[in-house]
Parts: sequence; C-alpha cells; structure tokens
Amino acid sequence: MKKIKIILVDDHKIVREGLKILLMNLNEIEIIGEVANGSELFDVLKKLKPDILLMDISLPKMSGILITEKLSREYPDIKVIMLTANDTDEMVFDSFKAGAMGYLPKDIEHEELVDAIITVSEGNEYLAQSISSGVLKNYFKRARAGSHKQLKSEKELTKREIEVIELFCEGLSYKEIADRLNISVRTIESHKKSILEKLELNSIVDIVKYAIKHGIISI
Repeated sequence: MKKIKIILVDDHKIVREGLKILLMNLNEIEIIGEVANGSELFDVLKKLKPDILLMDISLPKMSGILITEKLSREYPDIKVIMLTANDTDEMVFDSFKAGAMGYLPKDIEHEELVDAIITVSEGNEYLAQSISSGVLKNYFKRARAGSHKQLKSEKELTKREIEVIELFCEGLSYKEIADRLNISVRTIESHKKSILEKLELNSIVDIVKYAIKHGIISI
C-alpha cells in the first residue's frame, strides 16, 4: 500500500513533535518533512513531493491561507489540511476558498485526524465534525442575508438536487443526508455527480461556495 506523504507546517516545534508522535507509526502515513514557515516550505518543495500538508493558519510572514493560494497555483497536486486553533467563520471559508481540502481544530481526536488525512488523500474535502454544525450555519446565514441572486442553473436542477445542495451546505455527511431524505448513500452520490455536471463544478466545497454566491441556501 502506497503511504500518504505528509509535510508538517507549524511555527511551534512542540506541535510538530506531537503530530509526528501521533502519526509516525501508522502504516498509511509517512512524515517526510517539517517546516516552520512558508519560506522554508517552498524551499523544501523543490526537493520533496508531499501528498498532503498539515498546516497552521497563523504562520509568521506568510499566513497559511496565502501559502495555500500560492500552492494552488504552483503545486496544484498538493492537498492542504488546515490544522489550527482558529475556527472562526471567515477562517474556515477563506481556507477553502484559497484551495484547502480540509479544516481541523488542533484539539481534534487522533482517530478523526487520521480519517481526515485519508479522506483528503482520496480527493474529498473534510471539515471537522465539531466545526460543521456551528461555524457553517452561522456563515451561511450571513452570506444568504447579503445574496439574493438567481441561481443561473436553478432551472436545470431538480427539486431533490436542490435539497441535496442545501444539506451539503449544512455540513452533513453522505449518510446523514441519505437518512434525512430516506434514500441510499449511492443515490446521494448520484445526485452529487449530476449537480457537479450541471453546474460545471468539481467538488462539494465548490457547490457550497456556489450556493452562497447565488442565494440557494435555506437554513
């Protein structure tokens, strides 16, 4: 089994050491490097090719969000998981807007950290369960208050697809959405595929951002 190669990006050595202890003995994961800031990271990336960066937002000189934006342009194959003490509404969505694939609090349980890494490595987004129910809903309410544009492809979407979008925007998992709508997880996956094709999007995060922009969210 190919290991998931990770570089740790945090200006606190004790945090990096703690993460290494948590992850170093796992068969699925390999820590290939650690850096304290963006300058060190881009120097290291000239030699090392990680699959995932575990990165704090509050870094000296260049924030994790700015680093992620630059990575999206220069190293689009590298996936970023924010692992941070900052879980405000704006931080979460600025991170995803910049190109992050995951967002976790630093007090996350070991099992969820590993689950997030594996999920992101497979090309899926991950937002910590402790964040999704609160931060997302508050953000969506404010975004909806200032956005009432017509969804340009709304006529192409079925009523059920719009329901699925709204539930994605609440931060629910595939299983939770399936239970809520009394349909199978496979059907949810089919609806997601259809939504992405109709709106010409690539991911659930894209769906959420699109829903915010066009006022489709109803919470």
